[in-house]
Amino acid sequence: MRPARPAIQAYQDAAAAGSWPSSPWPRQQPAVQQAAPARSAAAASPAPPPPSPSPAAAQGQPGQRVRTYRGLSASQFMHPLDKQNTALLRALPGLELLARNFMGPVAEQVLMLENIGTSVLAGPDQLPSLHKLLTEAAGMLGMEAPDLYVRQNPVPNAYTLAIAGRKPFVVMHTALLELLSPAEVQAVLAHELGHLKCDHGVWLTAANVLALGTVSLLPVVSAAVEEGLLRWLRAAELTCDRAALLVAQDSRVVVSALMKLAGGSPALAGELSVDAFLRQARSYDEATSSPVGWYLRNAQTRALSHPLPVLRAREIDRWSQSQQYQELVAANLPRSTGGSGRGASAGGNPGGSGGGARFQG
Repeated sequence: MRPARPAIQAYQDAAAAGSWPSSPWPRQQPAVQQAAPARSAAAASPAPPPPSPSPAAAQGQPGQRVRTYRGLSASQFMHPLDKQNTALLRALPGLELLARNFMGPVAEQVLMLENIGTSVLAGPDQLPSLHKLLTEAAGMLGMEAPDLYVRQNPVPNAYTLAIAGRKPFVVMHTALLELLSPAEVQAVLAHELGHLKCDHGVWLTAANVLALGTVSLLPVVSAAVEEGLLRWLRAAELTCDRAALLVAQDSRVVVSALMKLAGGSPALAGELSVDAFLRQARSYDEATSSPVGWYLRNAQTRALSHPLPVLRAREIDRWSQSQQYQELVAANLPRSTGGSGRGASAGGNPGGSGGGARFQG
């Protein structure tokens, strides 16, 4: 059996050839396709309902896609829970001052030196294909691209740090490149860019301190404040998933990335089903709809830095069908040569495939 090529080498080969594979791993099938039935009995099962069409497909213009969101502001895609929890954090006396003057400088210096010393900085002449995915996503969101570091780590993960007075940077683990298709990698990068676009800044640094365990905040802040930071971070992740969708312009790309982070592997990628994962999300909603289920759900999530993967998948699937998203995409599509209409693409990024606290399952 021919072994899969290292992920970074596959990206470099694609860049040198001037083309993008649907996936850099020989045996991996596109994540957005429905897996083939494993048993004949599956043929008798009812087919899942077709996904909702994207704006472009609905308007009969499947070749168009947004190249940049003109004048995009964070308020146009920020999740309501993000707005609510940001306001709650700002209402806590002294917390923002503490985060800016104590948590931030210490954590930023530790994380900056750690990543510069142990990672590879991507650029036009170093991992150029990854650098291109980043700059394309940043251009679409109307922002300057941060630095991108690739770090050898067996845990699929990515995170962002915005350092006061310094250029922000994104860190991506090699395991993430081995797990995701190029479209999904770009969606992850767009997710991290969402933290910067939304100016999550000081709260993001403090939340990253908690999530990464770099510097203990206790006894400087109370457990209640730490819980509030984690609650804000979970809400901020929902906002940044929306940034990922704005770049991917295909909810199935974003859901596929979340699904793989929850329980995927390069060897099993061809057997994963986005539709089945969304059905799983609906099952979770039903199981937690009772008072006992609601209590258990809160107990399960209150100490997490990220929302549960199935809940993130459900949220982004719903937003992709919302009027807010549809209008945002339609308003930014390039004008047709005949000036007769607009539409959005049903596909992912043509070229490839997809602080942040961490983008993980």
